[in-house]
Amino acid sequence: MFQIDFASREPIYEQIYNSVIKLASAGVIKSNDKLPPVRTLAGQLGINPNTVVKAYHMLENDGYIYSTVGRGSFLTDKLSKNSAQKIMAIKEFKEAVQKAKLFGIKIDELLEIISETERGGESVD
Repeated sequence: MFQIDFASREPIYEQIYNSVIKLASAGVIKSNDKLPPVRTLAGQLGINPNTVVKAYHMLENDGYIYSTVGRGSFLTDKLSKNSAQKIMAIKEFKEAVQKAKLFGIKIDELLEIISETERGGESVD
């Protein structure tokens, strides 16, 4: 269910965080579904349980999961299929903007590309 890329530059806890959102957007996990226990997931992935705890805390702080003592962590309805897809699209867009800025693309050029894309244009050169 969860896959980790140990060669990725993305921290493992962020990969777990993003996996929960992706699984929700794909409909694999639904509102009120129980997430794997911290130790079970850590064991399956071969990682430190504190890494899973950090990911779960981030998810809980963002309102995507809730935890109950003795029962575990569960997905909230905040990550319904459509909202989860929107969250991932926004995250990917922000990453693309950061990368574009890194390569020297100005905000005016980005806005032009966004406008052209929204109008249905293929590309802006």
